[in-house]
Amino acid sequence: MKHETTVLIVGAGPAGISTSACLNLKNIPNIVLERDDSFASLWKKRSYDRLKLHLASQFCELPYMSFPPNLPTFISKNDFLEYLETYVFHFNVNPLHQRDVESAIFDNADGKWHVKVMNVENNVVEYYAAKFLVVATGENSEGFVPKIEGLDGFGGKIMHSSEYANGKSFEEKDVLVVGCGNSGMEIAYDLSNWGARTSIVVRSPVSSLLVHVLTKEMVQVGMFLLKYIPCNIVDQMVMMLSKLTYGDLSVFGLKRPNKGPFYLKKITGKSPVIDVGTVDKIKQKQVKVLPSIKKIKGNYIKFIDGKRKRFDALIFATGYKSTVTKWLKDGVLFNENGMPKKRSPSHWKGEKGIYCVGFASAGLFGISSDAKNVVEDISRILMHV
Repeated sequence: MKHETTVLIVGAGPAGISTSACLNLKNIPNIVLERDDSFASLWKKRSYDRLKLHLASQFCELPYMSFPPNLPTFISKNDFLEYLETYVFHFNVNPLHQRDVESAIFDNADGKWHVKVMNVENNVVEYYAAKFLVVATGENSEGFVPKIEGLDGFGGKIMHSSEYANGKSFEEKDVLVVGCGNSGMEIAYDLSNWGARTSIVVRSPVSSLLVHVLTKEMVQVGMFLLKYIPCNIVDQMVMMLSKLTYGDLSVFGLKRPNKGPFYLKKITGKSPVIDVGTVDKIKQKQVKVLPSIKKIKGNYIKFIDGKRKRFDALIFATGYKSTVTKWLKDGVLFNENGMPKKRSPSHWKGEKGIYCVGFASAGLFGISSDAKNVVEDISRILMHV
């Protein structure tokens, strides 16, 4: 039996549920497929306990629903999950869970996308057909761990940041966090608070890491000012505030780029590090900074400076990767890395009725914009059929 609909959405994270909500408001039939047993599984199952949204709430709302006015400016993980529960109920979004998409192919004969899906719960293959296909699996579909000589033989615990909840089990242990983006820096902070002897790799193999370190308040002010002031001026103001707040961080391997944080976010998608207190811990030597890993032997890690140190655990905060190319072979919208071929803001639309939501490297704000754009385009096409 083949299930037919107008729009098929793959992924029930914030990108998928917001797209379905927008479609429901326009009474456009849609089905949402989710490989996990719940929507927003990354937020529910693979995010650490102390997580808060790094941007102010007005930049994190999904389409057509504001956060409750009693919530703080920076929303906690639990408050955000409660918001999502209210959102799916209010907009009647009903994902089909435990549906693992195996292939999606466009048929020129009938002008539809034909999708093969494994119902994991019942171990049954299902088939779907739709005029439009929306890929909403996002950039963070699967945790990425780099290849390091000897990693397979490491004698301690290895985990990706998506598996980390809190540092309770690491008290009095030597833990190395690999990666100094927002997740890495915050996990290092949390581990230190739990009494772990914490180190973090922040240097690239050949030099200091180029990264902006800002407070969440700096980002909030900057994003507000961007509505009225050119990006280069806002960047100059924010970089000056960062220098006054943190001083010279290059001694710790954190060197400021020449280009500003908002410019780099727009052009490269790379976010600044939003400090939660980790920098103070680094300055007080409660979190040790180490150079890049050269190789691993047993529990000992050798770094590129020739020094060796024993660790009980490795936590890789090394980001995620898209898994779109595992099941979507058409090559219309995505490149070989599973990312859109076109750059923002025209990244969300391909040919043959395929779209993507949540691939702009712009967080929840980008998801909201993508979802509205996609649904408006689908609605316009349907009106002219």
